[in-house]
Amino acid sequence: MYETARLVALAPWLRGHAARVRFLLDSQHADGTWGGPGEYALVPTLSAVDALGPHSAARRGLAALRGLLGRPVALPDTVAVELIVPALAERLGLRTPFDPRPLHALRRRPLPAKLWHTLEVFGPRPEVRAVDGVVAASPAATAVQLGGPVPGPGLDYLEAVQERHGGPVPAGVPVPLFERSWIVVALRSAGLDVPDTATDGIRAAFSVDGAAGGPGLPADADDTATALHALALCDRPGPVRVLDRYREARHFACFPGERTPSTSTNAHALQAVGPDRELEEWVRDMQEPAGNWTDKWHASPYYATACATNALRGNDKAVDWVLGTQRDDGSWGRWEGTYEETAYALRVLSHATRDVSRAVHRGAMFLRHWGDRAHPPLWHDKDLYTPTRIVRAEGRAALHLACAVRR
Repeated sequence: MYETARLVALAPWLRGHAARVRFLLDSQHADGTWGGPGEYALVPTLSAVDALGPHSAARRGLAALRGLLGRPVALPDTVAVELIVPALAERLGLRTPFDPRPLHALRRRPLPAKLWHTLEVFGPRPEVRAVDGVVAASPAATAVQLGGPVPGPGLDYLEAVQERHGGPVPAGVPVPLFERSWIVVALRSAGLDVPDTATDGIRAAFSVDGAAGGPGLPADADDTATALHALALCDRPGPVRVLDRYREARHFACFPGERTPSTSTNAHALQAVGPDRELEEWVRDMQEPAGNWTDKWHASPYYATACATNALRGNDKAVDWVLGTQRDDGSWGRWEGTYEETAYALRVLSHATRDVSRAVHRGAMFLRHWGDRAHPPLWHDKDLYTPTRIVRAEGRAALHLACAVRR
């Protein structure tokens, strides 16, 4: 939602503009907002209101924004939220809980590579480099750097990515290393086979800095650790020492200058480096009193809890939390029962040291009856999104693990 609205606002010259406008108009909620539940509506609604200008939908969205910003709100830790919110609020004449001074300071100096993914907040920059015409796997960033319908790889990318969805665009694409690594780990760690060629692209993605989720994105500890774990699971170990560059006192930072640490990244790092008492203690310290974990890369605590219990090879308190939060229909989920979150819950239960077969059976039945329904967006980028292939792989792995538990 956010990315599509940025193209409406900043690239009306791009083919598919009318379809993107229609997508925004059709996607507005009854309360005037766009995007996810609660606080997750703020960023996409700011983007859509700015994009739609004088349209009546924008006026309703502006009223909703005043309501959202008129009360205390704990904003989710989505990508660059502390920069995107003040930038768009400034354009709309709204006050926000974020101090705009860091945004203004960044506008006066070269941008670090990790912020190229949100280039639309800053405008075109001479220091930004495109890879095959793509800026940091972002349609909005690419459009801003391109500046108009200039023939070449950048325009080809923008036209291809919007054609695939009939106008709207995803927040980050392409991300082949991210998709492939997470899928291999999901399947192999559950005992399922993957093709021998599955790791070829993973090995090729490594540089001296580690691995990046996609072309033009900077390497980071999360993609590097998961790629290393994927290679190890396929008996093709990678350069584990490259993770050392991300090590801090007790944990790993995703990238230099990180604002908040990630529990899932450190769980992935623990799986990549092997036994590490200090890192294991850090992951345990991040556990919530209820027994779950939360994370900056995902809206659902079931994702972070599955990552942590995988790395710790089980956790009784996490199992208790999962058993206590199962829904009447056998599913699990933060806002509603979902295929993805149910798969993560089953992964946690697969580590249980006591009989959890009834809960596992009910969860597996929910997965089997999901059918071809869409998967709600739960992953954090600039907005919520769904990496569909990864979600399907997690479900396949969970069903395989469920069979083993029931036996």
